[in-house]
Amino acid sequence: QVRLVESGGRLVQAGDSLTLSCATSGFTFSTHTMGWFRQTPGNEREFVGAISWSGNTPFYSDDVRDRFTISRDNDKSEVYLQMSNLKPEDTALYLCAATRYSAVTLPANFPFWGQGTQVTVSS
Repeated sequence: QVRLVESGGRLVQAGDSLTLSCATSGFTFSTHTMGWFRQTPGNEREFVGAISWSGNTPFYSDDVRDRFTISRDNDKSEVYLQMSNLKPEDTALYLCAATRYSAVTLPANFPFWGQGTQVTVSS
């Protein structure tokens, strides 16, 4: 059974840093690209960033490129999202996802998803 479980979300203040984790099982983590998305009520899932199976060349949306960092530990089957200089507009449910497709900015290309962890940034 495929499982992705996010953790680390909480209420923080603007300018704070926060690290999210995503623990996975039930699929071959080391062969999958891992993505982070975020979603606010009434809106579509928004691409945040992704990291290839090798951990090389992670890439990010323009909104977070200079503030967020994605990393992964293939031995632990975990992926992380380090967020710094958080802004109120970063408030969202953050979800991790796994795929073997190459077009990784599209949620539809990710077959495996977690339930998400809530990040709330107060001003």
